[in-house]
Amino acid sequence: MEAGVACKWNYPTWIESERFGRKSTGSLRFGRIAKQEHKTRVVVSARFPVQTSSNRHRSVSLEVSCSSYTNFSASTMETGSIHAPFDEALMLKNKSLEVEPYLNGHSIYLVGLMGSGKTTVGKILSHVLGYSFCDSDTLIEQEVNGMSVAEIFKLHGESFFRKKETEVLQRLSSQKQLVVSTGGGAVVQDVNWDYMQKKGIVVWLDVPLEALAQRIAAVGTHSRPLLHYEDGDPYTKALKRLSYLLEQRGKNYAKANARVSLEEIAGKLVYRDVSDLTPAEIAIEALEQIEVYLKEEDGMAIAGL
Repeated sequence: MEAGVACKWNYPTWIESERFGRKSTGSLRFGRIAKQEHKTRVVVSARFPVQTSSNRHRSVSLEVSCSSYTNFSASTMETGSIHAPFDEALMLKNKSLEVEPYLNGHSIYLVGLMGSGKTTVGKILSHVLGYSFCDSDTLIEQEVNGMSVAEIFKLHGESFFRKKETEVLQRLSSQKQLVVSTGGGAVVQDVNWDYMQKKGIVVWLDVPLEALAQRIAAVGTHSRPLLHYEDGDPYTKALKRLSYLLEQRGKNYAKANARVSLEEIAGKLVYRDVSDLTPAEIAIEALEQIEVYLKEEDGMAIAGL
């Protein structure tokens, strides 16, 4: 692969503003399958706030540009912009400016259970910090001839996947200024922690299990190989397996340098449910927790300050 390749995607969509008429701002959830019935045409799984001051159609777009670097394709190393309300965008920028002197170019590794929003939040963080974004699962898929994670598990087994995961994290550990979305099980291998914390800060996105199960059930469980061991409807399957995985991995996640608890954010913002949180609000909390860690003695030593 040649370095210097760049690409850009634009995902426009139209919505009916009157659907959010009772609020000054609203949230729009996007799925991976394009839909025409309600004038929604989207591809990326994310949630973006939408200002709604009238009953006219308003245009919302996600624009992502990406650039490549050695050994990885352009589509997995991304920088871009995500539309958010002015106040959230301003808070994000201000907080990033506060954190940058302490961060000192060190990479950020997001860990957490499947469906915790590592990719969505990671792209916001990479944009506001001017970092590149990559997804470790996507890098693994590219190394195995474009085979999906589910296919890799089925044909080669989990141990093969974990070996590839470690190889990818080893290569990423030599880079700076990255935001990396890791697979849910990356925290299990001790060697992975060595690589992630070599030049990076590990951030745990801690999402309530019920909320995770609802998210996963909404988009389907077919792409989640570790959920295939359970019986029942999608929500029940997801909740059972997530409970088991958290029991097995909880102590590993707790080793992260910073923890972002969606329950705590919702409490501070007086939201009734964590599903009301926007990705930008979660990203702001992530930056705040990173700053807290880096201002501590151990964190400052890690950052070389």
